[in-house]
Amino acid sequence: MTSEERRQGRYERRVARRAAQKARRVGLCDSFDWVFSFEHLYHSYKMCRRGVAWKSSVQKYITQAPLNVLNTYNRLHSGKFRTSGFFEFDLFERGKLRHIKSVTIGERVVQRCLCDYALVPMLSRTFIYDNGACMKDKGYTFASRRLTKHLHQYYRKHGNDGYVLLFDFSKFYDRVSHALVKKIVRKEFTDQRIIKLTDHFIDAFGDIGLGLGSQISQILALASANRLDHYLKERAGIKYYARYNDDGYMIHHSKEHLEKCLKAIKIICKRLGITLNAKKTQIIKLSRGFTFLKIRYFLLPSGKVIKKLAHKSIVRMRRKMKKYVPRLKAGIMDHKDVYQSWQSWRAYARNFNAYHTIRSMGQLYNRLFIFKPPSYG
Repeated sequence: MTSEERRQGRYERRVARRAAQKARRVGLCDSFDWVFSFEHLYHSYKMCRRGVAWKSSVQKYITQAPLNVLNTYNRLHSGKFRTSGFFEFDLFERGKLRHIKSVTIGERVVQRCLCDYALVPMLSRTFIYDNGACMKDKGYTFASRRLTKHLHQYYRKHGNDGYVLLFDFSKFYDRVSHALVKKIVRKEFTDQRIIKLTDHFIDAFGDIGLGLGSQISQILALASANRLDHYLKERAGIKYYARYNDDGYMIHHSKEHLEKCLKAIKIICKRLGITLNAKKTQIIKLSRGFTFLKIRYFLLPSGKVIKKLAHKSIVRMRRKMKKYVPRLKAGIMDHKDVYQSWQSWRAYARNFNAYHTIRSMGQLYNRLFIFKPPSYG
């Protein structure tokens, strides 16, 4: 046996071993028949109706749910399933305009089934641990706690003398490359029916971008920037790095190294079709404090991490409570609605170092809504 034949044999054994490991990890997620079984579709329907069963369209679907799920099952397995289009509308969220492309309950069932039983288990296994958006047992709280842990770990090695690079993607979902996400799907899946259905959902958004309002957009958008995550973690050696959707940070003791990383980020983003937001991408000294995901972080010389509420969040809540007063008098709202809104914000604010802020907001609530009879004499 020649040396070339031995190398080829080792390569083939590695490929077979990796394929066996992948099969053990993902199970039947690459099988169209298993993913879109009637049991999985019906379970996806029950998940989709949560919190929206009051809508007339959902109630209409519920009245004949088993029959509707069966019809969907038959159309999927006969290759006749087609998207029914979008309900498009604009939504102002905290002063920011977002264009939403919502789908019908029947299509949401199919997308949920595709995501829960195929796309998420197959694609998420390639994600770094610190990619916490839209993942089970992760999310916003996970990202916040992970940054706090990174700051503590950094302090034990370098103190609070260092820098943080914050970056943000501009119109992340609107500019996702279809060719890129299709290539990622083809790399992970071999079942052509799953690939064809995924392509059908992607093409429904037009020539470029993934619309807000569809579950399939979340996992595919995260996967589109996965290459950047692996480069920064493995090639650039940034241990204290994480990304949450279109926001990311990296902590390092050398400003020059972060500047080199920023140049590499621009190159990789250009190849991936991602646009960096120049205003929100910056290098900040750790001792000055920085804002990530609407939270203000401070790493003190003692090593303590302080988390403060964003000033805009406080101002927004004070204005909201003052607007509740005329609505309460007009009968549009009742005391229960106002109290729930206040308690919801208070529970959120208690996750931060905001004792005096919560106390001040409580005093405002008492002054506006706790009516006391006047005292005489």
